[in-house]
Amino acid sequence: MWNNQQEILRSAREDNAREGSGLSLVSGVTMAVKRRPEDLTPREQEILQLVWAGLTNRTIAEQLHISIKTAEAHRANMMKKLRVSNIAQLLKTALEEGLLATHAG
Repeated sequence: MWNNQQEILRSAREDNAREGSGLSLVSGVTMAVKRRPEDLTPREQEILQLVWAGLTNRTIAEQLHISIKTAEAHRANMMKKLRVSNIAQLLKTALEEGLLATHAG
């Protein structure tokens, strides 16, 4: 069952990649393509790293000089984009999708 779920996720990622994201070259002209909604913004990626480090919303807010409500909103947006319902699932999915910069040792 686990392998089947992994295969479904891999297939979905490949389909999304074929649909395109980033820049595409058409007849020698570079055109910007809309980002997929599930792509995390640079700020969300930054906050995801801080969540991975174990920081609370309050600490993240203080460190980034934003309000606690803004930190909470970023977390909620990430969870919605990755279709998860709690922080454990958020981190698990982020690891599986390669969204977290982890370092061994």
